[in-house]
Amino acid sequence: MKKVLFASTALIATAGVAAAEVNFSGYGRFGIGYQEDRTGTVTGSVSPAAAPTVWTTQNGGTVTTTNAVTADVNGVDVDDTILVSRFRLNIDGIVETDSGVRFEGRVRLQADENANGEAGEAGLNGARFSVIYGGLRVDAGNVAGSFDNLANYYGNEVGLELFAGQYSGVDYGFLAYDSTGSGSNGVFFQYSVGDFAFGASYDVGATTVTVPAPGTPPGPVTVNDGNDRWDISVAYTFNNVTAALAYGQTDSATGPNPSLTVLTLGAEFGDFSGTLFVADDDNTGATRGTDFRPAGAATDGTAWGLSAAYNLGAATTLLFTYGDGSADGDKQQIALGAIYDLGGGASLRGGIGRNDCSVCANDQIVADFGAQFNF
Repeated sequence: MKKVLFASTALIATAGVAAAEVNFSGYGRFGIGYQEDRTGTVTGSVSPAAAPTVWTTQNGGTVTTTNAVTADVNGVDVDDTILVSRFRLNIDGIVETDSGVRFEGRVRLQADENANGEAGEAGLNGARFSVIYGGLRVDAGNVAGSFDNLANYYGNEVGLELFAGQYSGVDYGFLAYDSTGSGSNGVFFQYSVGDFAFGASYDVGATTVTVPAPGTPPGPVTVNDGNDRWDISVAYTFNNVTAALAYGQTDSATGPNPSLTVLTLGAEFGDFSGTLFVADDDNTGATRGTDFRPAGAATDGTAWGLSAAYNLGAATTLLFTYGDGSADGDKQQIALGAIYDLGGGASLRGGIGRNDCSVCANDQIVADFGAQFNF
């Protein structure tokens, strides 16, 4: 009886999957990565450990803060050369109605090495939901915004890890798809008609809570509402050239309101393809303390870049990218790379480049090499 029940359950499950459509896709990559003066993060103990402190918010709620017994210490020297890897699996559930409306849902499973070169665990990210009909597409949830979807924004990135790009001088934090986290829970709209494409996105930042330091007199706790973030874009393709323009802004009740304007051009001429990138980055009040640039560095100004790819034949493609900006804190990147196609979705990839900025303590040489296989 149990065997019959199990078999019936299996048939029902199989029929349910077949009635819709579930697709799997992704890629794997692994190799060697080099970064001059690489730093990582280690976990150390905190002594003594204190008891939790409870504060009262303005609306009568409570926030509990705990002095953790462990703490992450950033900036610790690690080996310059590490094993780099990524496994990415996209899981797409698809249903299409009789009238031709397509519904999609996607989650992504991804595992990367950490900053210390140690293997990381795979985990599912936040879900993205889509409705598609003709030239109309609406995404909700963990979405990519207008900049993340903008034609030729990323250009021809270099390296197995895509460690360099023409956009390196941009500091504005736009809405982007999150491969390993929950995402920003936004909405993206795109409509394509003929050679034109229009896009827009919107999301609200997470509410933040600021509490007094342990040992100080109790609250109240400061609660800051999330910042509204929106962007719009338009793209036009004529012959072998695509031009795209996007504008985005983050609105805050307390200010400042950073914004970003980006213009891209991309073209293909036989075995050669190239892109141009120009941006106005109004990032007043923002810092990049967790990035290559030091905290407090000036980031307002103009960013620019270009990239190129050339097919040499014999399954080999050469890549070049350059990015920079006028602000002292803007990251300058220049890199050369190559891809050798092995066939069947597999390739050898690598590159070498340099990171620098006007107020950085030192510049960095970066390089990587390895294999990638798509499935």
